[in-house]
Amino acid sequence: MQTCSVFSPAKVNLFLAVTGRRADGFHELVSVAAPLRFGDTLRLEQAAGEDDTLECAMPGVPTDAKNLVLRAAQAWRAAGGEAPPVRFVLEKRVPPQSGLGGGSSNAVAALRGLQQIATRPVAAEVLAGIAAGLGSDCAMFLHDGPVIMRGRGERIESLLKAAAARLGEGELLLVRPTVGVETAWAYGKLAAGAPDSYLAAEEAEARVAAWVAGNGANDALSFNSFEAVVFGKFVAFPVLGRRLADRHGIALRLSGSGSACFAWLKAETHWDALVADLRDALGDSCLIERTGLATASKPPRD
Repeated sequence: MQTCSVFSPAKVNLFLAVTGRRADGFHELVSVAAPLRFGDTLRLEQAAGEDDTLECAMPGVPTDAKNLVLRAAQAWRAAGGEAPPVRFVLEKRVPPQSGLGGGSSNAVAALRGLQQIATRPVAAEVLAGIAAGLGSDCAMFLHDGPVIMRGRGERIESLLKAAAARLGEGELLLVRPTVGVETAWAYGKLAAGAPDSYLAAEEAEARVAAWVAGNGANDALSFNSFEAVVFGKFVAFPVLGRRLADRHGIALRLSGSGSACFAWLKAETHWDALVADLRDALGDSCLIERTGLATASKPPRD
């Protein structure tokens, strides 16, 4: 069997507006999201037995059928894909409950890897349908650059090249404290505060369109419906945000439903001093990364 290794990028939501709740219980959203040059790696090898298996050393990551990697493999095979049994080895760097799309990205990495080693791959439109069925963030990871997500996340539009190029020029601070945020809890709190907690779809679309058509700074796009909910419960977030704004002149924003946050770095940002401030505020166990967005000119690899 052919073996392969697939990079599985994290993502950030540069803009995330939850615009309402659908009859099926899902929420409608408008989001500008982009893969990062930081993420996980998924290796595909020949399995010893007759079933697909998954290994991962990061604590708290399930390695049974709860994991989207194995669910993706099952869905791919059910859709007609054929390959020998696979041993998936997930080298995990993206913590769960971060709002960075780690599990969704891992699922799509499994699909990409299976397509590479397949004795019978599935058609591209079938692959897209599998990804959309696995989770709201999955569809975006079939694209290799910034996208606009709509619906519950399954409707994807590539960002215009000029806007994507602007984003690709910047560097990001990525920070994730040791505490995680459950997505279901965050959406539940938004729904409990409706309609005031939602941003009108027309306004969300207008904000994105204005930024795409203009020449504004990257941080001018930033908005996240979940910040009021998450920052209201975890008061360390807004405190840290004010600290970084006062000392380093950067704006801390939430990605997804959290708990990871990001900030666009400036040319004058002193990285070592910034890291020291973050360690002082959050401790040595928090995740701190200096990274950028993955674009056609800057692929998703460090």
